[in-house]
Amino acid sequence: MTAVTPTSDSASRYRIEPTVMQALRSPRLLTREVLAGLVVALALIPEAIAFSIIAGVDPRVGLFSSFIMAVAIAFLGGRPAMITAATGAIALVIAPVAREHGMDYFIATVLLGGLIQIVLALLGVAKLMRFIPRSVMVGFVNALAILIFTSQFPQLIGVPWLVYPLVAVGLLVMYLMPLITKVIPAPLVAIVLLTAAVVVFAWNVPNVGDQGELPQSLPELFIPNVPLTFETLQTIAPFALAMAVVGLLESLMTAKLVDDITDTHSRKTREALGQGAANVLSGAFGGMGGCAMIGQTMINVKASGARTRISTFLAGVFLLVLVLALGDVVAIIPMAALVAVMILVSIATFDWHSIRWGTLKRMPKSETAVMLITVIATVWTHNLAVGVILGVITAMIMFARRVAHFVSVTRTIDDDASTARYAVNGELFFASSNDLTTQFEYADDPDTVVIDMSRSHVWDASTVAALDAIVTKYERHGKSVTIEGLNDTAAAFHDRLTGNLGNGH
Repeated sequence: MTAVTPTSDSASRYRIEPTVMQALRSPRLLTREVLAGLVVALALIPEAIAFSIIAGVDPRVGLFSSFIMAVAIAFLGGRPAMITAATGAIALVIAPVAREHGMDYFIATVLLGGLIQIVLALLGVAKLMRFIPRSVMVGFVNALAILIFTSQFPQLIGVPWLVYPLVAVGLLVMYLMPLITKVIPAPLVAIVLLTAAVVVFAWNVPNVGDQGELPQSLPELFIPNVPLTFETLQTIAPFALAMAVVGLLESLMTAKLVDDITDTHSRKTREALGQGAANVLSGAFGGMGGCAMIGQTMINVKASGARTRISTFLAGVFLLVLVLALGDVVAIIPMAALVAVMILVSIATFDWHSIRWGTLKRMPKSETAVMLITVIATVWTHNLAVGVILGVITAMIMFARRVAHFVSVTRTIDDDASTARYAVNGELFFASSNDLTTQFEYADDPDTVVIDMSRSHVWDASTVAALDAIVTKYERHGKSVTIEGLNDTAAAFHDRLTGNLGNGH
């Protein structure tokens, strides 16, 4: 019985409701999922085209990649309702390959990047998510909101004046619509109303068709024509590795964000495997690869209320149907409508509580600093991986500095003045043990010294080296030292390393 319980608990922990079957049996839930998928598909089209341009490839490459990845991740991913498609982060990383080496090398990079993600998933890289502190997560969310907002600037600068009232009306509709009904996603209503207004009044404003040519046929199998040599591997491997790391980081962070929003738990290792497999499939059909999309995921989960894989799958299906069968209709959708949707998403994504004066006053300065560094680095570089990595490193340094001051050493002398006793209190590791050697009175102590470690713990080799150095210093003064009170784990660690870390200097 005891062996069965953890498995059962683990299964229920990852059971996210409503399930696909529950949604299929409920007309209300199914309608919500279908409409959410349609809204996401509409939002994916201009994004996929824009990211294709960033990567230096034909718009069809981004559109096909988004279709394949959305459909694949619906079956392979670990986070229901999360949207995976072509993304700007991946486009920026692998753009030099298309520009300098051509399309075949570009697709080979995507394929290798997907395979690397699968290997990283099997090695358990998803488990490293537990080491990302909350302050970095808040910074990640806020930076994403800023990037989503600023990415709309090209559609708001140098455009006809009618664009601005259209965006304002779109925002107003999406604000008021949930107060009336939540059955139909507010973004879909805004898109339909603004498109109808533009068509009826024949307003000349930028539309989806202006972003690039839409495909006319289904994607086909694409085998890159590159030599299978070490030189080819040297060319594409650095870009493929960067793509794999950036893609996994953005996907796993987005999955964690959706977990927090929906109060559920998702399988991060399965998500990492799914992302890798989806990228391989994308490359196999001539796609540019991608990862989880925070903006479209927020449209799906927050704005539209989707919760199952149905919305993710239909987002991909609707995307293909829209660009192939209804390309002429999609082309007339004003960009102002999609800009309004993305602005609303950025507002909903930003953690406004984190910048309130009351929160900033209560929050430790180190936590605020980590959050700001994550935001600034991400926005400055437009690279989520850089921002998160710098944020984590800053958090580690701040933590080490803070904990380093928690160690205290108390000195007492026996009544007969024959023995000096030192009580060490606190966690000892490289940051806190560096100053340990300076807290002993080597010349003034009696011939016998006892160091009591019962209220401390030895965590690394730096601490063992510091203890060896203390013992060595006392021995130079002709005094004997006894270290006592180590728990079993620390004692075993100390016995294994002591005397083997140099001469104690």
